[in-house]
Amino acid sequence: MGKHVVYGVEEYAKRIGRYHSFQIIEIPHLKNVDKIDVAMVKRKEGELILSKFSSDDYVILLDENGKVFDSVQFSQYMQKLMLQSVKNVIFVIGGAYGFDKAVYDRANAKLALSAMTFSHQLIRVVFLEQLYRANTIIKNEPYHNI
Repeated sequence: MGKHVVYGVEEYAKRIGRYHSFQIIEIPHLKNVDKIDVAMVKRKEGELILSKFSSDDYVILLDENGKVFDSVQFSQYMQKLMLQSVKNVIFVIGGAYGFDKAVYDRANAKLALSAMTFSHQLIRVVFLEQLYRANTIIKNEPYHNI
């Protein structure tokens, strides 16, 4: 992962941490994926992803076919989840081939950040910036309008 991506992830994670508890959990990269068919890669990644959830987690997949929000709508969506006392909201970024059906079946919602395709490394920064922005909108702080 490039230095600019690492810096962006660290910076926005730190900023988000001022609003609520927050952590990034990564599943390990699969080895020899070039020797495994796509369905098997998705299944193995899916098993690793699903192992990170508890039964009461609210899981949102970042998926190209998900619901599209502007930044204000996303902040309203996040605030609604907070008001519903959802204990843990987990956002999941998929691998190069997307998600296995079992992960889709477990998800509570899907969210699309754009109609464009981004690398799963870069989308971390893009998403974290939007999550930070949503928190500043909820708190009526000036970041959104700068």
